[in-house]
Amino acid sequence: MDFGFILTIFLIGFIGSFVSGMLGIGGSIIKYPMLLYIPPMLGFAAFTAHEVSGISAVQVFFATIGGVWAYRKGGYLNKSLIAYMGVSILIGSFIGGFGSKLMSEGGINVVYGLLALIAAVMMFIPKKGIDDIPLDQVKFNKWLAAVLSLIVGVGAGIVGAAGAFLLVPIMLVVLKIPTRMTIASSLAITLISSIGATAGKVTTGQVDWGPAGIMVVASLIASPIGAMAGKKINTKVLQIILAVLILATAVNIWMDIL
Repeated sequence: MDFGFILTIFLIGFIGSFVSGMLGIGGSIIKYPMLLYIPPMLGFAAFTAHEVSGISAVQVFFATIGGVWAYRKGGYLNKSLIAYMGVSILIGSFIGGFGSKLMSEGGINVVYGLLALIAAVMMFIPKKGIDDIPLDQVKFNKWLAAVLSLIVGVGAGIVGAAGAFLLVPIMLVVLKIPTRMTIASSLAITLISSIGATAGKVTTGQVDWGPAGIMVVASLIASPIGAMAGKKINTKVLQIILAVLILATAVNIWMDIL
């Protein structure tokens, strides 16, 4: 690997992990298309969809560790929500990560595009009053949370994305969780999810360890910085950034598929 390639991978990892910490997602919604398209645009060898999903799965694990650490104080982490959704998504992501070996690259991209499209639609649904709920009085339907996260886990495991970009809209729109609690708890759930997705990718030989290592270093630096920024930004602004981000990614992936 030459310096230009290493720098490119590091910057992709840094940008994605900063967004991960700020918005409560694993960052693959950014890094997946960037890893797929940017290296060949700059004249470097292109990654396959399987390699990109494998690298993303490993990197998400470390990015979410940094984000959760930054949110550990302040009552933002809802332990009950994390337990119900975390266990379910772990089971689903392992199934998806292991089963992805049997899918074509086109199939992986279609799954990613469908998840991003669903998430984009949900983010533009009005979310009135959720940030007026005190953090210590938040309630949610536990079994609905568990079932939805299981479904998300299977799809997310396939693309190595950990599923947070779909979990966040579900937590905001369906479960009515306040924005900052959603961001912090989503990072913790994504950390659990990434264990299953990463295990599935590693055991089936889908991880290119050189680029993955570079991304991990970038993650551990950038994710806590993003989390600190997310605590200071207005919640409506955070929702808008996430909505635009998911929509742009969905459009980009579907343009490539079609």
